[in-house]
Amino acid sequence: MWYLLYNTLLLLLSPVILCVLLAKQRCRRGLPQRLGLLTEQPLAPGLATACIWIHAVSLGEVVAVAPLVRELRRRYPLARLVVSTVTETGREAVEQRLEGLAEHRYAPLDFPWVVNRAIAHLRPSLYVFVETELWPNLLRSLRRRNIPSVLVNGRISTGSFERQRLPVIRGFYRTMLNMISCCLMQSERDAQRMIELGADQSRVRCTGNIKFDQPVPQAAAGGTVVSKQALGLSERERLVVAGSTHPGEEDMIVDAYQSLCEDFPDLRLVLAPRHIERAAQVEQMVRGKGLAVSRRSTGSAGSMPVSGPRVVVLDTRGELALLYRDAAVAFVGGTLVPVGGHNLLEPAVWGKPVLFGPHTDHCAEVAALLLNARGGRVVEGAQGLAQSLRELLDNSDALKRMGQAAQQVVADNQGALQRSAEIIATFLPPSAMSSESDDALRGDSPRRRSS
Repeated sequence: MWYLLYNTLLLLLSPVILCVLLAKQRCRRGLPQRLGLLTEQPLAPGLATACIWIHAVSLGEVVAVAPLVRELRRRYPLARLVVSTVTETGREAVEQRLEGLAEHRYAPLDFPWVVNRAIAHLRPSLYVFVETELWPNLLRSLRRRNIPSVLVNGRISTGSFERQRLPVIRGFYRTMLNMISCCLMQSERDAQRMIELGADQSRVRCTGNIKFDQPVPQAAAGGTVVSKQALGLSERERLVVAGSTHPGEEDMIVDAYQSLCEDFPDLRLVLAPRHIERAAQVEQMVRGKGLAVSRRSTGSAGSMPVSGPRVVVLDTRGELALLYRDAAVAFVGGTLVPVGGHNLLEPAVWGKPVLFGPHTDHCAEVAALLLNARGGRVVEGAQGLAQSLRELLDNSDALKRMGQAAQQVVADNQGALQRSAEIIATFLPPSAMSSESDDALRGDSPRRRSS
């Protein structure tokens, strides 16, 4: 009954969905794959022991799941790994971070005939999806074919939890959750919420957040290493890096920065908008406040004044996590406005103090850990941000202690990656672990044996 209603609504909305996809230039590139029109031939039998399909919506989910993909490649060197995304930023992240490890595919639209074609084409042995990206028809089709599905790094925000508890959809949600073979959740709170929404308790496990297992960021192969020097700044200048910012936040951040410039003449601000297509808008806003501003992508840093207040807009992909290394203090966006927050661990892994606003529903557990360890601090508006920055920049010992505490939080909470990988292994067929795979785990490759 629920699926009939869902598919009827989906069918009625299909013209609107297709028009939206056609209207957005960034969505046209993958439209054939989204519609299940896969023209390339499936992988020939015998060339891979298994196909593991990993679904990550966009950039954030790809970053989160990348270490797991690397671990699966290490464990199953002959397996075919396919990572699907919904967005172009997700595709770019897969191609940058997982080159040579996994193939990219656009996620199929959740029409029954589309997901059936995608499954028939890929012939997955296992479907892994990240952070509660639930597609009813896909999960149902996988279940009907006895293909296990595993949710990894699962979380349920407070808003989603309250909506999904509504009587009108709770029955449908319970039915859908029980199509999932196993739910690996970030926290006990998330696990309990999943059970309350109807998931079978025996299929729900708390394994932790695999974002704690992220490797230290590295420069992209062949690319320019982002650094103070690359931004036209000297070593003596101190950076405040504000990452993954949203409209409304940038104004407050720039106002806070301006209020500090007189007392800290060597202080510079880097703004990294969450959506880089907004870079021109952010640049215009900064210029409107009377500040010198440059953009990373245009190479205009050399034309900026060598002294005085200055803002750099980081409008390139894949560089923010590495640039946090050069920050004196970091601010993570999506938190001064009601978005829910982004990756607080990216600056923490470098041992940087982490400032964020009160809206942290998407990263509540990490925020709580940082606050309890005194490696993070909540700020309210421009005035609160300016006050915290002033206190830390004026006290090098406090700044260092806070950064060390943040870094220790990362170290103390690692291990979710291995726990998740061990559970995932129980859902793969024995053929996925060939003799070559066993040799690889022992460090003895077929090539080495034959040499």
